[in-house]
Amino acid sequence: MEKNSKTVIITGGNRGIGESISRFFLDRYYKVLIGSRNGTSLTSELSSNVRFKKTDVCNESEHLLLAETALNWTGRLDVYINCAGFSEWHPISDVDENFWNKMIDINLKGTFWGCKTAAKFLKNGGSIINISSIAGKRGSVNNSVYCASKFGVNGITQSLAKELGFNGIRVNAVCPVYIETEGLIASLKDPNSPAKGTNVSDYLQRFADDNSALKRLPTGEDVAKLCYFLASNEASAITGQCINVDCGVLPQ
Repeated sequence: MEKNSKTVIITGGNRGIGESISRFFLDRYYKVLIGSRNGTSLTSELSSNVRFKKTDVCNESEHLLLAETALNWTGRLDVYINCAGFSEWHPISDVDENFWNKMIDINLKGTFWGCKTAAKFLKNGGSIINISSIAGKRGSVNNSVYCASKFGVNGITQSLAKELGFNGIRVNAVCPVYIETEGLIASLKDPNSPAKGTNVSDYLQRFADDNSALKRLPTGEDVAKLCYFLASNEASAITGQCINVDCGVLPQ
């Protein structure tokens, strides 16, 4: 595999799906800057090609600092992946303003500020990738606020693809179904979740058996592979798309 000199920013790249994306890009010789609230062992575990900057994605100014950190480090920014997110099931009767604000601030506002910052610094050929969800395409019980945030992410993706295309910047979203991460498992242990707080592994297996065309669920690496393709020149004609990674749960 040939080395490259490209630089990617990955918000939320320290855990879960984001960590899978970070590892995949690192294995393909990208310089990876991870922005998140908490640190990551990747900086000591892996090569000098990864760095971390403490970032609250809800604040536009911190996205700007993240981009400036990348430019000061490598002199370039090629890809911006908005992966930082928050998921929790609440029935409408339990939704208060604090919960609403937290979900919208992280998932929607955080993604928008990342896109705005990327639009400022990316050059012709640059790529913005937003990690959305199939919850951004269909509603589900006790999930109205999360679905609203991810429908919004898909709307931002489609709009900015039209707006930024004249600058040669592509904007796409990746929409996974359940990816078995620590965060998902913790969320599904909530009685309000579809698993109703019961055995999460059994629930996920039943879900795959009943809903997935391939009778399995995707992995974080499956998401990472699509992100890597969308970041590459091979995807130069693809923009404004919200692509499912769901093993056929929601065929479109």
